[in-house]
Amino acid sequence: MEIPLLNDIVIIFGLAIAVLLICHQLRVPAVVGFLLTGIFVGPYGFGLVDAVHEVEILAEIGIVLLLFTIGIEFSFERLLQIKKSVLMGGSLQVFLTFLATFFIASQFGMEPGVAIFMGFLVALSSTAIVLKLIQDRAEVDSPHGRTTLGILIFQDIVIVPMLLITPLLAGVTEDVGATVLILLAKGIGIILLVMVSTKWLVPQLLYQIARTRNQEVFLLSIVVICLGVAWLTSSAGLSLALGAFLAGLIISESEYSHQALGNLLPFRDVFTSFFFVSIGMLLDVGFLFQHPVSIVLITLGVLVLKAVIACFAAILLGMPFRASILVGLALSQVGEFSFILSRTGVEHGLLTGDFYQTFLAFSVLSMAATPFIINLAPRAADILLRLPLPEKLTTGFRPVPSIEVKSKKDHLIIIGFGINGRNVARAARLSGIPYAIIEMNPETVRSEQASGEPIYYGDSTQEVVLQHADIKDARIVVSAINDPSSTRRTTEIVRRLNPKVHLIVRSRYIQEMKSLYELGANEVIPEEFETSVEIFTRVLTKYLIPKDEIESLVAEIRADGYEMFRNLSRESSSLADLNLQLPDIEISTLRLVENSPLVGKSLAEIELRKKHGVTVLAIRRDTKVLSNLDVRMPFCADDVLFVLGPPDKITGVAALSQNPGEGEFCRLPASKKN
Repeated sequence: MEIPLLNDIVIIFGLAIAVLLICHQLRVPAVVGFLLTGIFVGPYGFGLVDAVHEVEILAEIGIVLLLFTIGIEFSFERLLQIKKSVLMGGSLQVFLTFLATFFIASQFGMEPGVAIFMGFLVALSSTAIVLKLIQDRAEVDSPHGRTTLGILIFQDIVIVPMLLITPLLAGVTEDVGATVLILLAKGIGIILLVMVSTKWLVPQLLYQIARTRNQEVFLLSIVVICLGVAWLTSSAGLSLALGAFLAGLIISESEYSHQALGNLLPFRDVFTSFFFVSIGMLLDVGFLFQHPVSIVLITLGVLVLKAVIACFAAILLGMPFRASILVGLALSQVGEFSFILSRTGVEHGLLTGDFYQTFLAFSVLSMAATPFIINLAPRAADILLRLPLPEKLTTGFRPVPSIEVKSKKDHLIIIGFGINGRNVARAARLSGIPYAIIEMNPETVRSEQASGEPIYYGDSTQEVVLQHADIKDARIVVSAINDPSSTRRTTEIVRRLNPKVHLIVRSRYIQEMKSLYELGANEVIPEEFETSVEIFTRVLTKYLIPKDEIESLVAEIRADGYEMFRNLSRESSSLADLNLQLPDIEISTLRLVENSPLVGKSLAEIELRKKHGVTVLAIRRDTKVLSNLDVRMPFCADDVLFVLGPPDKITGVAALSQNPGEGEFCRLPASKKN
C-alpha cells in the first residue's frame, strides 16, 4: 500500500541531506538549507512534493515544539541577568522598528491595520538563525552577544500580544471594546492558569510520574502537557503557538525542565525542519524572477532599516559603536516568528495575493543573507570606525563616570573583567603590581569602581581607550575577553601602539592561536588546552600519583603542547616574540623556603647549570636585585631566583627550592634587612 505522505517525507529529507552537506561545506547554516530544500521540492519549484497541506500540518507541530522548548529554556533568573538588554534594548528595537515600518507602509497607501501588521512582521528577527551563528562563533558571552540575546528574548515574548492584537487589526469584530475586554479576561485567565499550574499542578503531576522511573511515561506526559495547553488556548480563540509557549513556561520552573528539554530536542529539530521547508515551499520562485529588482530593493531596505535601528538601540544602552554595529547587523533579518504571525494575517485577510508573496520573498532572502552578514560584520564595523566620527560615539555613551588612570611605568593592563580578569587583578593586587582594568559592562564598572578597583568603561578595540590606560608605558597587557573578533583587533592595536609590551591573550579554541600569534601576541592561552591539563592533573591526583611527578608531567606536556601550538605561526614573518624563536627556553622565578636544601649553599657548590641545566640570572634579596652574582655567595631563605632553562628542568629545580633538606641556613641580620 502506497502512502503519499511517506514518499514526500523521504523526498524532503533525502534532498535536505544533500543540500545540508553542501551548505556545511559552504559554512551556511542548516536553516538556510531547509529553506532551499523547500524551494526545490515545493509547487513553485520542481513540484516533487504533492502533500503540501500535510507538510504544513507537520510544520505546525514543529512550531508548537519550538515555542514549547523556548518556554522551557526561558526563566526569570536568566531574564534578570540581562534584564537591561531585554527590557530596554528589546522594547526600543521593537517599538522603533514598528514605528518606522508603519510610517513607510502608510506612505505607500496601506490601510492603518495593514500598516500596523507590517510593523509587527518587520520588527521581529530570527532567534533560530542568529543564536546558532553566535554560538558557532563563541560570541554568546561577548557584550554584543549578550545584548543580541536579550533583544531576541524580548521579541520571543512580544509575539504573544502581537498574536492577540492581529484579529483586531483585521476588523473581525465590530465591538472593539468588548473584544478588548474579552482579551483581557482571557489574559488574566491564562496568567492564573500559569501560576496555578507552575506552583501546584504540574510539579506534583511530574513528581508522581518521575517516581515510576519510566522514561516512556515521562515523555508522553511532557507531550500531553505541551499539546494539551496548546489545544486549550486554541479552543479559547488564541493560538497554538501561544499555548505551547505557556506550557513550556509552566514546566521551566520545575526541577524536571532539563529532562523534559533533553527528551524533546530531537523531536523539535525534526519537526522544526518541516517548518522551514514549508516556508520555502510557499515561496513563488516565478514571482521572485518576475519582480527581482523590487524584491531585492525591499530586502536591502529592510536589512538596512533594521540594522540602523537595532544599532541605535544598542548605542542608547551605552554600548560602544563597534559592538552596536555588530548587534544591528545580527538583528537585520526577518524572523521565523514573522512567518507564524503572517499565517494569522493570511487567515484574517491582512496579507493577500502578491502582497503575501512579496513578504515571503524578501523575508526568505533576508534570512538567507544573515550568515554572510554576520560573518562580514566585524570588517564592516572596522570600516565604519575609520570614518571621522565623534569620540563619544565610537567609545560609547558612558553611563558611568570614567576613572582616570594615574600615569604609571611598567604597569599591567587587564582587558575584560570576567572570571579570568578578576583572578589576574586579584593576583596583581596581592603582589603589589600596579594595574588598570578596561571593561565594557557598565554595571560591572559601576560596582567595581565603588569598591575601589582601578577600572573604567571602554572598548579595547578603540585606540583612544588603550591610550587612556597608558598603553605605551605598560609592561604587560592581558586580554581576557570572550569575543574572538574583538580579541584579534585588540591584539593588532596593542602591538602597534606598543611594540615592546608583553601581550598575553586568552582564547577559547586552539584554532584561534595562529592568527593571534601572527598579529603579535607573545603568549596565547587556549582554554581548550588548559582545561585538559587541569582534568588529567585531577585524574592523576585521584590515582595517588606523587605531586612532583604530576608537576613534572604538566611541565613536559605544556612544553610539548605550546611548542606544537607555536609551530602554527612559524610560517609568519613576525619575529616579535622571543618565545617563538626559543620555544624550549623560558625565564621563571623560584622562591627558596627556609628549609630548602639550596639555602646556605653557593652556585659553585650546587652547580645548577651543570647538574640541572638551569642558569641563575639574578637574585632578589629583600628589595634589592643582585645581577652580578658571585659564584661563592650562599643562597638565603626567602631569596627569589630568576632562572633560565627548559620548563621541565625548571620544574625539577623548583622541587629543590621547596623540599626540606639538610644544609646550613643563611640568616641576614635585621639591620641589613631594613
